Amino acid sequence: MELPFSDEELKPAVERCLQKVRPVLLKDGGGVTLLAIRQGVVYLQFTGGCVGCSSAPATLKHVIERQLHQDIHTQLRAVSVPVGMESRLEEVAIEPAV
Repeated sequence: MELPFSDEELKPAVERCLQKVRPVLLKDGGGVTLLAIRQGVVYLQFTGGCVGCSSAPATLKHVIERQLHQDIHTQLRAVSVPVGMESRLEEVAIEPAV
């Protein structure tokens, strides 16, 4: 995917976007951490009550990724990184864009 900005240029915008969704996650005792951005894929890790939560995939897609699309660019994709995989992002499965 060709985006009009670099991964490094995206970091501040993605962090601002995450600040908007963190209060929603905090209501259920959870949170989210930005691990990396690589070629338009935003690698995130859920924290607190969000770890292992059955609603986490829906939150990733319908809350976080939606906010990224609204605020930054529609081709950004968000991927949840399981605990323990932080240093092995290349192994995290990325679904093809629909």
